Amino acid sequence: MATRRFTGTFLSLDCRWTGPGPEERRSIGNDRDLPRRKSTHVDDPRAVGLRLREARARASLSQRELSFPGCSPAYISRIEAGDRIPSLQLLREMGRRLGVSEDYLATGAERHDEKALLLEAEISLRLEERELAAELYAEALKGATTSDERSLALVGLGQLAYRDGKPREAIAHLEEARSIARTDLADQPGWADTLGRAYASIDQLEAASGIFERSLKAAEERNDPIEAVRFAVLLANAYIDKTEFDAAEQLLERILTLAPDSRDPIFRARLYWSQSRLHAARGDHPRAARYARKALNLLELTEHTYYTAQAHQLLAHIELDRRRPEEAIELLEKGLALLADGGTPIDIALFKLEQARALIQLERHEEAASLAMDASGLLADAAPLDAGRGYALVGEVFAELGDPRKALELYELAAEMLSSHPSRYLVEVYEKLAQVLEAEGQKDEALDVLKKAVAIQTQTA
Repeated sequence: MATRRFTGTFLSLDCRWTGPGPEERRSIGNDRDLPRRKSTHVDDPRAVGLRLREARARASLSQRELSFPGCSPAYISRIEAGDRIPSLQLLREMGRRLGVSEDYLATGAERHDEKALLLEAEISLRLEERELAAELYAEALKGATTSDERSLALVGLGQLAYRDGKPREAIAHLEEARSIARTDLADQPGWADTLGRAYASIDQLEAASGIFERSLKAAEERNDPIEAVRFAVLLANAYIDKTEFDAAEQLLERILTLAPDSRDPIFRARLYWSQSRLHAARGDHPRAARYARKALNLLELTEHTYYTAQAHQLLAHIELDRRRPEEAIELLEKGLALLADGGTPIDIALFKLEQARALIQLERHEEAASLAMDASGLLADAAPLDAGRGYALVGEVFAELGDPRKALELYELAAEMLSSHPSRYLVEVYEKLAQVLEAEGQKDEALDVLKKAVAIQTQTA
């Protein structure tokens, strides 16, 4: 996906001015002999002209490119010369196109109330006061008069949506901000992190990896090892989800060269976590468990309870792959306690999904079915891969309970959701679907499904 640059994007804004006002009508005829009106909305006509000319130069716009119906290039020239005083409406429209506020053009002072509102919203977000942050960002968006103010408010709303388990809403806000911002996404690490994760959570892995790749390159060019490590880890995990295991392994090895002397436990934990996911995806469960345990031990020494909770969930997933449901349930209970109120609905759903897997292994099928259905409902709109795993688990439960019709329905739904990114999970679903079909006497259909499983195994080998 090509990098979108943001300089000059205000050129695509629609002209909102519908007709000339009093000052503009003067510019149409012979207005050189008209006396200059006194005005209270600007500090000084020549200062206004100077600020307008400087803002136009920063935006790399000619007078003709800045002009619009009701404000001709000639009139802009007279404003810049200090010979005309533009109305507030004209200042507002020119400010929109130049990415500055009408207040700045009129008096040289930005609106401090809007900046204070955005700052208060960001602080509320960092303190996890999400309801207050949402109100403040919405108010800031409504009152925004510049592209910078609008984009910052949209980014805040996007980050809130992602934390609330609404990745598609997050993407909509963040992409709108991206379209009007005057900076490259790769130079905004927090924003790029959230947008990339949102795309990954709905299995749009190409979009996610493209964002992470460009952000990693930008961080290395800035000689910023902290951000380079962040995006290298995110990119490695995207490669794992795409089953590009060799690329993930090479990047994980390279991460150590990006910050070889780092003693930050979070850095080390993230690295171990990624290595654990890589080995788990390759089916090397003992090694995956060792790395997950290393990550967990490091995180328990820190105050990062969210990461520690996630490490518990990862290790539980691996223990279940090793058929150790009791150990997995203990890990999941500890992780959920750590997650407390800080987790998103998607986080909770993933924990429920692992709990359902454990209950199936313990033959507690009805409890497993209830949990898996709850998890699948939460994940269906956000993460098709995890939702597909959830439906497969519920299908397994109904197969065990002797309801092949319902099991077939759920396995087919799971296969549909997992088919966008073929993996071992899809192979397992096809194998279970074939077993039910064969038991129901549909041997030809079972054989067709098994052929699909073999083809995917060959593809992902």
